[in-house]
Amino acid sequence: MCYTIALNFEDGITRFVDCKPGEKVLDAAFRNKINLPMDCSDGVCGTCKCRAESGSYDLGEDYIEDALTEDEAAEGLVLTCQMVPSSDCVLSVPVTAASCKTGQQTFAATVTRIEPHHDAAVVLELEAGDAPVFLPGQYVNIDVPGGGDHRSYSFSTAPGERSLGFLIKKIPGGLMGNWLSCAKPGDTLALTGPMGSFYLRDGDGPLLFLAGGTGLAPFLSMLEVLARAGSRRHVHLIYGVTRDQDLVLVDQIAAYAKRLPNFTFATVVADPASDHPRKGWVTQHMPEEMLATPGVEVYLCGPPPMVDAVRHYLDDNGIRPASFHYEKFTPNAPLKAIA
Repeated sequence: MCYTIALNFEDGITRFVDCKPGEKVLDAAFRNKINLPMDCSDGVCGTCKCRAESGSYDLGEDYIEDALTEDEAAEGLVLTCQMVPSSDCVLSVPVTAASCKTGQQTFAATVTRIEPHHDAAVVLELEAGDAPVFLPGQYVNIDVPGGGDHRSYSFSTAPGERSLGFLIKKIPGGLMGNWLSCAKPGDTLALTGPMGSFYLRDGDGPLLFLAGGTGLAPFLSMLEVLARAGSRRHVHLIYGVTRDQDLVLVDQIAAYAKRLPNFTFATVVADPASDHPRKGWVTQHMPEEMLATPGVEVYLCGPPPMVDAVRHYLDDNGIRPASFHYEKFTPNAPLKAIA
């Protein structure tokens, strides 16, 4: 049995390597032709220091205090030359992928379904030859055929499947939208990734998901992963949109309430003329009792004004979640996620 180690580089590129039982992460990376930072490889210099975001591992005792202090180890810092995983792990690597002589991966996928949702969004389903590995919440760049450009979209489906889903905002005259209007099943697309530091972390604390428009996509991936794992975590999703017709895939969200015993959600429409029972902004509907719960983790994905509004709300009200992860996106591409 091998463990899967996700290496998240500081430029947003993620590479996955298989690590054999008893094998050190540095050796597994080299075997997969990824040159992680190193100098001594003996636990002496600290050059290979990274941060373990999740997973179980053993660091042994064959390293010195100057390379990794007790406090650093308690905070999740590791020496990859000493780290032996005992589960799948996610590591943040404090250098670029290029400096480790690796880079983005490109793969092909075939269109299987295109489903418009009014003038708001399009559900795009693809099938890949091999199931791509990614972290729930990450995105890929999709080349627009004939356009010489690409657009960035988060997976709305769970990792480990050949069937890939995306939720794409309809933009009048948009490059991808124009192509989708004449695309058909069987067409081929080139995808590059995965990328991004916006992804679901391990833990057992309550989760508050805040989605704006097609920023719903990464949360669908996260919810599917939680459901398959039989998670008992308390999860509340607030899905905010501008107009009634922008609310899409609500039935799919509701289905998770049957699969996740502690999952609830609310939809919010900003349009004051709407008949929706909850109007206004996401910040007006965040449950205060949940935000005050120790250990609550907040995940936010939406357009820049929404992200900025939530950040200011938390700051202005002195709310400090155990962790706060967010990703802004523009109609063309997501900006770099900040965690």
